Amino acid sequence: QVQLVESGGGSVQAGGSLRLSCQASINIYCMGWFRQAPGKEREGVAAVTTYETMHYADSVKGRFTISKDNAKSTVYLQMNMLKPEDTAMYFCAARPLSCSVGKEGYQYWGQGTQVTVSS
Repeated sequence: QVQLVESGGGSVQAGGSLRLSCQASINIYCMGWFRQAPGKEREGVAAVTTYETMHYADSVKGRFTISKDNAKSTVYLQMNMLKPEDTAMYFCAARPLSCSVGKEGYQYWGQGTQVTVSS
């Protein structure tokens, strides 16, 4: 069982920045970030492989950057130019094979960290 521990959520004004971190208990091929706003389905935000191949949802391209430190089994999500519509619970997830921002195939999930963006 892979354990995922997220940190870095918080509240920020529109246009601000936050950085999320997620440490896995082992190094795993693909780690991603998902988010879920109240009343909405969970959606993929970004994902990255061990070989630093990155995937992004269209809604965050140019504003969010995902990166992975394999030595620390940690994935980061740098979120810039935040908008109120980015407000959601953000979840880290991991999968051992293939990689995408589609939630199918992710076997391991963190508990989530809240991101709130005020206008």
